[in-house]
Amino acid sequence: MEPRLPLPPFDAESAARKVRMAEDAWNTRDPDRVVQVYTPDTRWRNRAEFPVGREQVRGFLQRKWARELDYRLIKELWACSGDRIAVRFAYEWHDDSGQWFRSYGNENWAFNAEGYMRERHASINDLPIRPEQRLFHWPLGRRPDEHASLSELGL
Repeated sequence: MEPRLPLPPFDAESAARKVRMAEDAWNTRDPDRVVQVYTPDTRWRNRAEFPVGREQVRGFLQRKWARELDYRLIKELWACSGDRIAVRFAYEWHDDSGQWFRSYGNENWAFNAEGYMRERHASINDLPIRPEQRLFHWPLGRRPDEHASLSELGL
């Protein structure tokens, strides 16, 4: 497998780049693209699901984005050390009834020497919001560089 830059050990700058790359990939809502940044035997904890390996992660993401419509995500570096990165995030989405949510969470990531994520542990809470409370208004896809960060939004 080709190395996925930046590689560990991470400093604040390289970790922030890795976080933005992950945000950009997830905002595509393309499971086939997203799974490529994980090791073939990646291990996850996401709410009450514990997928292992790219195929289980792909299935998880397909189910997620079939349920979480018009998904828009912002990630922000919290801390890093060696081969580990801690991230906080928020994303907005609506269900098939039109109810909007803002989901908040934290992730702990561990990478192999080639820069692929081997572990992802996520804790997430969902807050129902009214459409006028939405803060993420860019067109579906990559968040524009000029869009406010989580800290700038007070989240």
